Amino acid sequence: MLRDLWTRLSPAVRRALTFWRRSIQARVVASTVVLSALVVSAVGWILLQQVRQGLLEHRVDVVLGEVDAEMGDARDRLEAASGREVNVGRQQRDLVDPIIDRGASRGYSVVLAGPEGEDIPLREGGGEYTSGLDLVSVPEDMEAHFDGVGRATAWTYTEIVREESGEASSVPGIIVGSQVQLPSDGKTYTLYYLFPLSEEQETLGLVTRALLTAAGLLLALVAGLTWLVTRQVVTPIRLARQIAERLAAGRLQERLQVTGEDDIARLAYSFNQMATSLQRQIRQLEELSWVQRRFVSDVSHELRTPLTTVRMASDLLHDARAGFDPASARAAELLQAELDRFENLLVDLLEISRFDAGAAVLAPEDVNLDDIVNRVVTAAQPLADQRHVRVMVEHPDDPVRAEVDSRRVERILRNLVTNAIDHALADDPTEAVVVRLASDEEAAAITVRDHGVGLAPGEAAMVFNRFWRSDPARARTSGGTGLGLAIAQEDAHLHGGWLQAWGRSGQGAQFRLTLPRRAGATLRHSPLPLIPEDAVSSDAAVVAGPDAVVPVQEVDR
Repeated sequence: MLRDLWTRLSPAVRRALTFWRRSIQARVVASTVVLSALVVSAVGWILLQQVRQGLLEHRVDVVLGEVDAEMGDARDRLEAASGREVNVGRQQRDLVDPIIDRGASRGYSVVLAGPEGEDIPLREGGGEYTSGLDLVSVPEDMEAHFDGVGRATAWTYTEIVREESGEASSVPGIIVGSQVQLPSDGKTYTLYYLFPLSEEQETLGLVTRALLTAAGLLLALVAGLTWLVTRQVVTPIRLARQIAERLAAGRLQERLQVTGEDDIARLAYSFNQMATSLQRQIRQLEELSWVQRRFVSDVSHELRTPLTTVRMASDLLHDARAGFDPASARAAELLQAELDRFENLLVDLLEISRFDAGAAVLAPEDVNLDDIVNRVVTAAQPLADQRHVRVMVEHPDDPVRAEVDSRRVERILRNLVTNAIDHALADDPTEAVVVRLASDEEAAAITVRDHGVGLAPGEAAMVFNRFWRSDPARARTSGGTGLGLAIAQEDAHLHGGWLQAWGRSGQGAQFRLTLPRRAGATLRHSPLPLIPEDAVSSDAAVVAGPDAVVPVQEVDR
């Protein structure tokens, strides 16, 4: 699922994600900027809340002081007019009009509501108020507070709505209510003062913009400083990675440039010392390996001449053994058998030395792998009859053709089949050595399956080692030299193919040879599974049980 999602992403997104995964500097800078942004946001929010609270508290104090002054002036004017006969409506206007005029010059609005005790809804036009003011600006809870006589002065926040030129506009504000009694009718009225918070809103917006600008500059500064600091650390690491890659590619003379005496410089110095030590040891190993390969090659060539002489004498003795006494005849037979084995060992050593020297060449041709398998099985049949082992070949319906070196492929299969016969369970008609073939458009595969002793945990990683044996005390019925599988793997690699092993103790083993159908092609898969079908169900049962301690082993070396 994740792979499908990755393929659906655009190339730009994939490049960005790859850069994010590979760049420590980018992750450090991004993490620092994000954490700094969180801290700056929290500090900025706290500062804004404090500034807002301070502005509102100051404005409330000013508003309450101004309302007290207005109410005091209104009461003085009403007391001065208390001895005259005045119309109620006119006295209301005389009370409200001066306040409205002063409010127009000072930026606040006024609403006169009442008289209290009479159910006259304010929103239905009851009372006097500043022109253009919408009476919905007076909150209902404020009206409910002044629904009787003798209420104390109160204030709250509101939204002041005005209608000008047919368009409604609103600003946040503070409304203060206070009651006054008219001498003309002796009734109590409520004066509402509505003070807009436009200036405070502008101040808060200015502070917000200043904080945002400062935060942006601070984050840019933090990002730049983090980038510079991480660059001083990451750049030497990147240089060390590049030098390490060159060393891994065989350029052992590459070194880091050491400047200064800080920790990075000391790390570079230690890295160079390590590279020098590795270079010296690798050269020593190369020289030792070259001497070893040369020794094996020279000894193998030098032994062929005396071996030829000894072979001629052994052939004469072997042919004349009929006239010897039984002990001498048996000695002649043993000498002939051991000379055969020694000659095979020399041939294998010479072949290994050619692989080590890089002198092995491929002679590919388009062949039918079915024919090669049939030849190998026919040649191995006497050994199988001697061991009482059945050998079965499962051919596909269509021929399996590939461009391979038939001599080398036949040698690989001969090693695999003889090993399978040598390790199979003898005298068991229900079990057999099974050879399977399959192919597709790109690859051809051959598997050799036996049901013998199998491979213990960890042995599948060593079966292709030179001179390795799973049981050193076990006799070599097939006369192996210990180099067969090593040579077989080198032959497979020379084709650009795979030679893999699977095995479990007591359940046998399976070897799979996979070759490209066209010479020089690259392998991506195999037409046959490495784990045999008759072992999959048992593997699942073991894994599901309480004693799941033997893993399935796969090796591709």
